[in-house]
Amino acid sequence: MDPEEQELLNDYRYRSYSSVIEKALRNFESSSEWADLISSLGKLNKALQSNLKYSLLPRRLIISKRLAQCLHPALPSGVHLKALETYEIIFKIVGTKWLAKDLFLYSCGLFPLLAYAAMSVRPVLLGLYEKYFLPLQKLLLPSLQAFLVGLLPGLEEGSEIYERLVDIMSGLQALICRELVL
Repeated sequence: MDPEEQELLNDYRYRSYSSVIEKALRNFESSSEWADLISSLGKLNKALQSNLKYSLLPRRLIISKRLAQCLHPALPSGVHLKALETYEIIFKIVGTKWLAKDLFLYSCGLFPLLAYAAMSVRPVLLGLYEKYFLPLQKLLLPSLQAFLVGLLPGLEEGSEIYERLVDIMSGLQALICRELVL
């Protein structure tokens, strides 16, 4: 356990925040259809925003599992968009340091999404990549192979996201070249 995390566990406000998150996560257990998932994601969003003081999320493993489940290919794009909204809230809260440390948690749901995402979901997903993942620079390198494999399904010439994907891949190429020179 990270020393910062251990210190936070002694803070009663953080423990209270953790219990609010746990309560929001319990809503997913009773979800039986996609509309329930959207409602559960909305409650999780409110819980996440209830205490922006902490950049370390409590129960982040369970949060990441629930978000990945909400990105299942059989679910409609409305659930995917609401899940991406939750990812954005999380990325704003945690910042670069914790996103880099916990990238493996969030990438398991996000990286495969482009292969089956609806047209309305693709630009939002790419926006997350551009805004939060690319600025990680060399901290993204451990996940680079999975990230690239996740981007490849969108590289269809003539698609509405083709140019954005080319720009993202050019940024990754520049990153790799800088790291190879160093």
